[in-house]
This record gives sequence, structure tokens and C-alpha cells, in this order.
Amino acid sequence: MLSIIQAAGWPIWPLIACSVLGLALIIERFISLKTAKIVPPKLLDEAIMVSRGGVPAADVVKQLEQNSVLGEVLATGFRTLSSNPRASDEDLRANLEGAGRQAAAKLQCYLGALATIASAAPLLGLLGTVIGMIEIFGSQGVDGGMGTVSGGGNPSQLAHGISIALYNTAFGLIVAIPALIFWRYFRARVDDYLLSMELAAERFARHLATLRR
Repeated sequence: MLSIIQAAGWPIWPLIACSVLGLALIIERFISLKTAKIVPPKLLDEAIMVSRGGVPAADVVKQLEQNSVLGEVLATGFRTLSSNPRASDEDLRANLEGAGRQAAAKLQCYLGALATIASAAPLLGLLGTVIGMIEIFGSQGVDGGMGTVSGGGNPSQLAHGISIALYNTAFGLIVAIPALIFWRYFRARVDDYLLSMELAAERFARHLATLRR
């Protein structure tokens, strides 16, 4: 690996930084986007069950909020109704939608950075390719001086330029392709979570309306 890095020249170092950052973001998103942390399957039914007789106590609401991202949204509905028992349907829905937007921002965290890596890595690889081409053209001797033959070139410098061009092109694609795949995967996963949360919030808003009456 060290020999490849040395052969690829300095343009490969930004790509290495992108690969390390991209791997860290992918691992972080895998950990943070677990279903149990976002939309536990039975949480909505449990929240409705414990509140059939009215808004639960503050400690129960706090526990619900700390349960998951969906729990934060449901806890917002309880707090709205607790602070204003006569809250209208519009107020309940507006507060739930506001909590949903905050949840969406949390779920989409770092996805923009991963998309940037997927877009920038091929360009960095192309930069390395251009620098390698410059090395190749620079290896062509034209004056016959410094040990070169007129019309010929320096073979070692020519080989170095080719290695820079090829290694950087390949490494840029190696970084960009997984980053793009995982970005699309996480985007689809977040969209599924947001749809589930939207449906859960709609059902929960109807339940809160029955408690108000």
C-alpha cells in the first residue's frame, strides 16, 4: 500500500482523507439509523395505550422522548396538550409537524457530506490524472540536455507520470462508488423512516384530539 501511495504522488492524499472520512460517516450512519433508535415498531401503540385515560405524567413523557426519534415527536404532542388542554387540531398538527421537521434534519445529518465525497472523489482523481499527464509531457526532452535525447524522453519520469495518472483515477473511483451507493441507501432508509413517522404522527394527532374532548 505504501508503495502505491508513493507511486501515486501527492494528489492521492486528499483522496485518502476522503476515504477515511467517508468510512467514518458510513459507520456512524449505520449505528444512528437503526430501527430501534428511530421508529420502534410498537412504540406508537404503547403511547396510545398509556394515554387512554388522559395525558400521562411528566416522567412518562420524558421517558418517551428519550426512547427514540419517533418518541420525541410523540412527546411533543403530549406536551402541547398538557400545556394547553384546549389546543385546536391545527395547533396539535403544527407542533407535531415542527417536531417532525427537526427529526428529519437529525436523520439527514451527514448525508450531505457523504454525497459531497461521492461527487468530489472522481474530480480529485481527475486532478491526479491531469497532474500525471503534466508529468508525462514534462518527461519529453526537447533540447537534448540534462541526459535526455532530443525528441526522446526520460523513461523514469514518464513511468512516474503514468503511475500518478492511473493510480489517482482508480482510487478516485474506488472512493466515489461506495460513497454513492451508501448515500443512496441511507437516503432511501431515511425516506422510509420519515414516511412511517408521518403516518404515526397523523394517527397520534387523531388520538390526542379524542383526549382533548
